[in-house]
This record gives sequence, C-alpha cells and structure tokens, in this order.
Amino acid sequence: MASTLRTPPRFVPTLTTVLEIPAEPARPEPPEAAPATQPDPESTMALPPAAQFSQAEIVSLEEQLLHRVLQRVDLSLEERLSDTVSAAVQHQLDAMVPRLRNEIEAVLRALVIEAMAAELSENTGSTPASGA
Repeated sequence: MASTLRTPPRFVPTLTTVLEIPAEPARPEPPEAAPATQPDPESTMALPPAAQFSQAEIVSLEEQLLHRVLQRVDLSLEERLSDTVSAAVQHQLDAMVPRLRNEIEAVLRALVIEAMAAELSENTGSTPASGA
C-alpha cells in the first residue's frame, strides 16, 4: 500500500516516530514514577488517546496534512523565489556594470581611432576644403 502513496519532496518534514495509542485510557502514574527524560505522551498527541484509526484513515490524514503543508508552502514560495532571484540578478548586474563600461569604452576608442586613421589616410596630401 505504501508504494501507491506519493513520496513527498526531501525538504518536506515527514513523520518519523509513531506513537502507539492505547486501547483503553491510560491510568495516571505517580509523578515520581515517570522518567524525567521522556515527554508525557498525552501532552504530545493532538488526537484524543482513545481514538482508533484504520490504516485508510491514517493514510487519509497524512495526505490531508501533506496537502495543507504544500498549500502553505505554495503561498509564499513564488514570492520568496522571486525576491531571491531578483537580489541575485541585481548583485550580478552591480558587478557587471563597471566591466561593461570599460569594455564599451575600449570598443568606442578603437572605433574612433580606426575612423580617424581611415579619414587621415584618405586625405593625406590634400588641402583642406576651407583653405582653397
């Protein structure tokens, strides 16, 4: 039956500990008998201790929980990804602007030098038009 379930992405928290729910209400133990390192199971369960669930009900509850968690993630995922990508792109642009300016300046200088050289080579030995 587990093979038909959709496996959640690795970043989604999953249930790793299963608490056994007693069939009858647990008798309260004296406080000194309870170990100090173990949490009280009644305080850690969200469902009443007397509740019994079939395997299908458990699977349904897990699917509902997964669906609600993924809905919450979807609500903010696009906005956070957009903010993160925008910040990364802006950072890259800030680093590129000085290099782009230097490259554009070098290309423009080369073009102006080539144009001046071509103009001077075509007009060598001729007199300026305004001096005639």
